[in-house]
Amino acid sequence: MINFKHLRYFWAAAKQGGIIKASEYLHITPQTISGQISLLEEQLGEALFTKAGRNLELTETGRMVLSYADEIFSLGSELEQSVKNASTDRTQVLKVGVADVVPKSIAYRLLAPAMNLDDPIRFICKENSLESLLAELALHKLDLIIADGPIPQHLGVRGFSHSLGECGVSFMAAPNLAKELTQSFPKCLSGAPLLIPSDLSLVQTQLLQWLDKLHLHPNITGEFDDSALMKAFGQAGAGIFIVPSAIANEVANQYQVEIIGQCEDIREKFFAISSERRLSNPALIAINQTARDWLN
Repeated sequence: MINFKHLRYFWAAAKQGGIIKASEYLHITPQTISGQISLLEEQLGEALFTKAGRNLELTETGRMVLSYADEIFSLGSELEQSVKNASTDRTQVLKVGVADVVPKSIAYRLLAPAMNLDDPIRFICKENSLESLLAELALHKLDLIIADGPIPQHLGVRGFSHSLGECGVSFMAAPNLAKELTQSFPKCLSGAPLLIPSDLSLVQTQLLQWLDKLHLHPNITGEFDDSALMKAFGQAGAGIFIVPSAIANEVANQYQVEIIGQCEDIREKFFAISSERRLSNPALIAINQTARDWLN
């Protein structure tokens, strides 16, 4: 039978990118990890790593073993979480990562239902790039990620993408800029200053393709990773900007800007990414159900 301690040391080394980093992550010596991996290789009768200069690379067998280890430790995490969820004598901690391209108000609206459950919830929220958050999910440091798309296939991260819903986009402008637009929407976009999400956002490509399809040629004056910063520039009159239509009225009131037009051809999509194939955590189920009612 496989020694799961040996397997975990191998899994940590593969995920962390080497034995040294794995030793720092697990707080044990590199020699211990190396020795345990050697015992696992002896038991399997196959090498799991091969040297590439100073680095270690997974062999074909190593990649296969890693895929099984991902599944094993994912199931172990689900078991641990299920036991925690069954306990009623302490507050449940929900560790959530929010991709930095997701508007903060959208993230709040998606997560808020979990706060209305009978059992108290304490959120631990982190914001980062989707790639960084997926790495933390793989190491079971997060329970859930809110993102604007499913797991990118090229990353090879093991997890499950749950669609929460989608909506069109609304074009917003400060009152002074809106008054300068003499044509009706969307023709008014040609020649007008436009602020757009950066290429980290999946909506940027849709927006540019839509503009090209309609032969609209705005003056793109800025690209933003942070949607809140883009709204601040838009509030100051630096350009027209887009927001998910689901929060357009909220943004109009908060930033004192106007809705100049809406587009259903450009779709903002939102996903919950977890290590669970089926959502079993009551908080995650509440988030999923409420989001579907709100966004669809």
